[in-house]
Order: sequence, then structure tokens, then C-alpha cells
Amino acid sequence: MRLRTDDDIYRARLLYLGPPGYTLPFHLPYAQYGLFAALVPLYMFIHWVFTTDVDLFPAWEIALAMVTTSFVFRHVDPDRPARKVIRTALTDWRRTREPSMEQREPRLVASKVRIREELL
Repeated sequence: MRLRTDDDIYRARLLYLGPPGYTLPFHLPYAQYGLFAALVPLYMFIHWVFTTDVDLFPAWEIALAMVTTSFVFRHVDPDRPARKVIRTALTDWRRTREPSMEQREPRLVASKVRIREELL
């Protein structure tokens, strides 16, 4: 009896290859399109907050969104979805603390160590 493994799940990637008959020269999962589409307005808003100016073509924002999307999806695999990667990055960024100036060395005390001789 031969059992099938669940490796097919890990090989399946939902890809948009382009319009029918015209495939795109790159293959991106749908999740990358969604993250990119969410990041461009976010970067446009941040740009507007700092400069109070809206660009006609947001080239810098698109470039930043592309770099951020590619960075996030370098760490994404079937066992680690993009949502978890982003949550981990935000948690690590918020909770990092400066090392304390006072560093104590651990005290090693051997007063409770007992040596027994066993008779064979």
C-alpha cells in the first residue's frame, strides 16, 4: 500500500501569470500583490505627513513598497506565512531593549556539591 504525502500542498503556489496568451516575465504569488498594494498607500501617507505634498507619480513610494515586499517574502515559506513574518518583525522592533550597564557575573558556589563513593 502506498501512502501519498502532503508535499503537494507545499508545492502549490497561487500565481498570477498574466493575461491569457501573454505571460508576464516574472512569477509573483497573489499575496505579494496584496502586500504591495497595501504598502504603496501607506508610504504615500507617510510621505504626505512629512512633506504635505502629493506627487503625481509616487515613484519613491512604489520603489520602497517593492523593496519591502521582496524583503518580507524572502522570509516567507509554507510553514511561515507573511502575516507571521510581519508580526514577528514588528514585535522584535518594539520590544528590543538596551543592554543594562550593570552586568553581574553569576556566582558559582560549590557548597551543595557532594561526592559519594560507590562500592562495587
